[in-house]
Amino acid sequence: MRHVRLQRYPAYKDSGVEWIGEIPDGWEVTKLKNISKIVNGATPSSSVPSNWEGDVLWVTPAEINNILFLKSSVRKITTKGLYSCGTSLVPEGSIILTTRAPIGKTAIAAKELCTNQGCKSIVVKSGIPSFLNYQIASQTKVLNSLGKGTTFMELGNSELKNFLIPFPPLAEQTAIANFLDEKCGKIDVAVAQKEKMVELLKERKQIVIQNAVTKGLNPNAKMKDSGVEWIGEIPDHWETKRAKYLFFEANDRTIDGTEELLSVSHMTGVTSRSEKDVNMFLAEDYTGSKLCKKGDVVYNIMWAWMGALGVSGIAGIVSPSYGVYRPFKQNSFNPFYLEELLKGPEYVTHYNKVSTGLHSSRLRFYAHMFFNMEIGFPSKVEQDKIVEYIQIQTNKIDKAIALQQQLIEKLKEYKATLINSAVTGKIKVNGNFVTQGTEVP
Repeated sequence: MRHVRLQRYPAYKDSGVEWIGEIPDGWEVTKLKNISKIVNGATPSSSVPSNWEGDVLWVTPAEINNILFLKSSVRKITTKGLYSCGTSLVPEGSIILTTRAPIGKTAIAAKELCTNQGCKSIVVKSGIPSFLNYQIASQTKVLNSLGKGTTFMELGNSELKNFLIPFPPLAEQTAIANFLDEKCGKIDVAVAQKEKMVELLKERKQIVIQNAVTKGLNPNAKMKDSGVEWIGEIPDHWETKRAKYLFFEANDRTIDGTEELLSVSHMTGVTSRSEKDVNMFLAEDYTGSKLCKKGDVVYNIMWAWMGALGVSGIAGIVSPSYGVYRPFKQNSFNPFYLEELLKGPEYVTHYNKVSTGLHSSRLRFYAHMFFNMEIGFPSKVEQDKIVEYIQIQTNKIDKAIALQQQLIEKLKEYKATLINSAVTGKIKVNGNFVTQGTEVP
């Protein structure tokens, strides 16, 4: 991809700031407090009734995503709630900056609003807000380096007020902001298109897998009614059996709890706990945990309704509250085939239907529910062929996804470089730039 090439300014000078470097003659470096007012955010007191029923927008870091702030779905507080929490309204055009981890996300207020304590508002007194928004958003690393704290990092008032920025004349600020709006808009469109392509490829991957594990590889194969409404038709030579004729519940227990600790999730199936950056719910003693062998089907009883299950590829121990099921006949299932089948949408829908609990987040899928469940499947030989086909097809899709993700990262990197170069004067964008080749898509 060929990018926009821009001229440099005719003369530069040392800014005196290491991260800024040289700036064009005619520019200056100023502290943020010299051109703006910093307003802290806060949370209304819990003693104030109906905090969220007013007409004042109250913004949190979750709503800030480097966009013009137009959301109307955020909470609103009453004027009384606003005054009780010690913050104040900031006008339209103010820059909203997240100052607690993550530090450095920005948005421009499209209307009057206030924020919680995870944000600070920069009310611009001198300068073009959109230019300053690009300027501040481009220096996320610098802003994070100024953060302080032990339980969480926070950018303080003093550090923000004294933050140094390159400051060109207003006409150039306007030209730079207009230039970046145009170019970044095109980049954002290109990124959105590629992200949509990634989603479509992921959907295609799941369709390939599900069609193969539930219908086989021969599109012309004679089909038959499985006899199970939620399974539907299967190839004529496949069989349908209740799980109780295929598996038994394994309830072996560890003696000392020293085996590899495994966990089960709807995203990754059965994995070693050591592979995950998880420190919650770790017990001091795993004596009495369930033993799991390679090839066992493991269900997280509490989260089966989300598809939290898998076929273990390693031996280890799991929570006593998990369900562990072992095939009666060794080597009767291809592990990959079995996991993809049992995690398919038809089966997950069935788990939801038969699980019991007071509400969705408390549903439980117990052993008798698993044993009563019908499973439609082919011979082990055909399972292996299906898995081989899936691996070939999904490898192609994964390569296509990786390519799109690489292009997305390159576009994002180019956007960041373009913004940084423009707001620090490394390129001249006041209308006298030279374009060579193809512009940014």
